[in-house]
Amino acid sequence: MGGPSAEREVSLSSGRECAAALRGEGYEVVELDAGPDLCERLREISPDVVFNALHGRWGEDGCVQGMLEWLRIPYTHSGVLASALAMDKARSKEVFRTAGLPVVESLIVDKSQVEAGHVMAPPYVVKPNNEGSSVGIYIVQEGANTPPRMAESMPAQVMVEQYVPGRELTTSVVGDRAATVTDIITNGWYDYDAKYKPGGSRHEIPAKIPQEIFDLCLDYALRAHRALGCRGVSRTDYRWDESKGAEGLVLLEVNTQPGMTPTSLVPEHAGVMGMTFGQLCAWMVEDASCNR
Repeated sequence: MGGPSAEREVSLSSGRECAAALRGEGYEVVELDAGPDLCERLREISPDVVFNALHGRWGEDGCVQGMLEWLRIPYTHSGVLASALAMDKARSKEVFRTAGLPVVESLIVDKSQVEAGHVMAPPYVVKPNNEGSSVGIYIVQEGANTPPRMAESMPAQVMVEQYVPGRELTTSVVGDRAATVTDIITNGWYDYDAKYKPGGSRHEIPAKIPQEIFDLCLDYALRAHRALGCRGVSRTDYRWDESKGAEGLVLLEVNTQPGMTPTSLVPEHAGVMGMTFGQLCAWMVEDASCNR
């Protein structure tokens, strides 16, 4: 858990929650903050399984998965290729298009280009191509005269994506089963604070949406999970423009390392499937393997 990514604090929270839950299920747990000596520490500990509670770059993009494959230590969640594909929003969209899944139009452009002038007609969203947890999100509203001025921490190349109005929906896949659909209700954009601060958002579960849209969310999540080659648990996020019916549902991204904090969505979805948080964590440990 932890690690050096922009999502370090969320990862520490996920790690603590999962460690406590696994101890409650009878497992012996060593909490390890992932640093430059990670490989050496893992050799010292020699665990039966690594529960990967890292989020963001290095922990979610195939890097740590490759190291664990090299060490031949079984681990949770998706393997090297699926993790790398899912973390790269542009490449994962190519996979989704090939699988016949609806995605929003987007471009990969230089940050300097974006700041110089509109590269897409507003409204649009600017985000890193390989971060999660709504880190570094800029929304350019319709009618905006000027492009966004971005923080220095933003990468040299960014994704510019057509803005989709409407509702924020999400579905988790556990194993080979799509759990349910949550409608995420906020006072504004579903940003970092809305995701992780108590009271930042309200989760309506199961979502009170037309059955056709509900079923499409389940179907798209399972198809996206399989198209990327995901394993264990994943979460698929959508935007739904109600005015367009089924045509208004678009897949934003698949998260192969979903948050496991007290305000996270996957534990709620597992609850709908009849699993306690402890049982979910235990299932993930027992599902762990190499060659994922």
